[in-house]
Amino acid sequence: MIDLNLKNSFPNRPLNVAVLGASGAVGKELIQILDNRSFPINDLKLLSSARSSGTTQKWNKKKLILREASAEEFQGIDLVFASAGGSVSKQWRKEINAQGAVLIDNSSAFRMDLDVPLVVPEVNPQDAFTHTGTIANPNCTTILLAVALFPLAAISPLKRVVVSTYQSASGAGAMAMEELKELSLKVLNGQIPKSNVLPYSLAFNLFLHNSPLGPNDYCEEEMKMVNETRKIMDLPNLPLTATCVRVPVLRAHSESVNIEFEKPISIDSAREALKTAAGLKLIENKQMNRFPMPNDVTGQDSVAVGRIRQDISHPNCLELWLCGDQIRKGAALNAVQIAELLLPN
Repeated sequence: MIDLNLKNSFPNRPLNVAVLGASGAVGKELIQILDNRSFPINDLKLLSSARSSGTTQKWNKKKLILREASAEEFQGIDLVFASAGGSVSKQWRKEINAQGAVLIDNSSAFRMDLDVPLVVPEVNPQDAFTHTGTIANPNCTTILLAVALFPLAAISPLKRVVVSTYQSASGAGAMAMEELKELSLKVLNGQIPKSNVLPYSLAFNLFLHNSPLGPNDYCEEEMKMVNETRKIMDLPNLPLTATCVRVPVLRAHSESVNIEFEKPISIDSAREALKTAAGLKLIENKQMNRFPMPNDVTGQDSVAVGRIRQDISHPNCLELWLCGDQIRKGAALNAVQIAELLLPN
C-alpha cells in the first residue's frame, strides 16, 4: 500500500493541468483519458506548437482552444503532461519546475537521469514520490514488458530476459499511422508505395527499428528497453537483450519474451500470477489456438498476456507473448496513472 501522504504528492485538488503537445496522438489520448477517469481538474490548458495553436479539442463536453507554449502559460499550473518530443521537454522543464509544477514527461529526455524517477505504477509506484519536480514516463515497449515481468519476478528472481518486439506505426506518431493507411491502399491498387514519414513503407511490410545504431550495433530503441527495464525493476545488472521490429499494425505493440529465472517456476504458478496482477489480462485458449492479438488491446487499458509455456531448451526459462496499446498503456494512460499516485486522499 502506497502512503499518499508522502512528500511530493499534490497538496490539494482539483489541479490546474496543462498538456504540452496536445495536438499529437498521445496528447489527444491524454485528454480523453483525463476525462474518462474523472481526473480532478480545475482548469485544463492545451499547449502546442505555433502551427497547431488556434485549433480546438474536446474535453469534458467543452471545446478548448490550443495555445502556443510559452512561459506565461505555465503560471499557476500544478501539473504538466508533456508529449511533444525530447527537445520541447528540455526547453520547458526548468520553467515548468520553477513555476512549482510537476512535469510528467513522455519523451526519452530525462529517463536515465539519476534525479528523475522512471515509473510504471504497477511495478515501482513508490519511486514517484522521490521526484524533484520531474517524473519520466518510460518507453512504450518497456512499460508493457515491465508490467508482465514484475509479478513473475516475485516468484523467482530474474536471471536473463530476451525480448523481440513487433511495434505498431503509432510509435512513430499520428502521421505514420495515416501513412500506413494510405500506402496500404496504394499497394492494394497496384501502386508502388513510397514513404515520407518512415524510412521505408510499412504497408504489407516490416523492418527493423530505424532508430540510430550504437557502437554495439543495438539501436536506440533496443537500448531503451535494456536500460529502462533495469532502472524500473531496480536490477541494474539484469542481462537483457532486445530486437525491435516495426510492423504494419496501427496502434498496438506485441512482444515475444523469453525469461530465465534463478530457479524453475511452474506454468500454473506463472499463469496465476499473471492472471491476478494489476494491469494485465490473460488470453489463452489452447483448443482454439487463441492468444493475445493487437485487436484485443486497441483502445484498452490492460496489457494482454498469453502463450505461457516452458522453454524446451532450458528448465529455468518460460516464454510468453503480450500485446498492449502503444498510445494508451504504452504512453498516455501510464502518465495519468503516475499523476494519480500523487493525488491527495
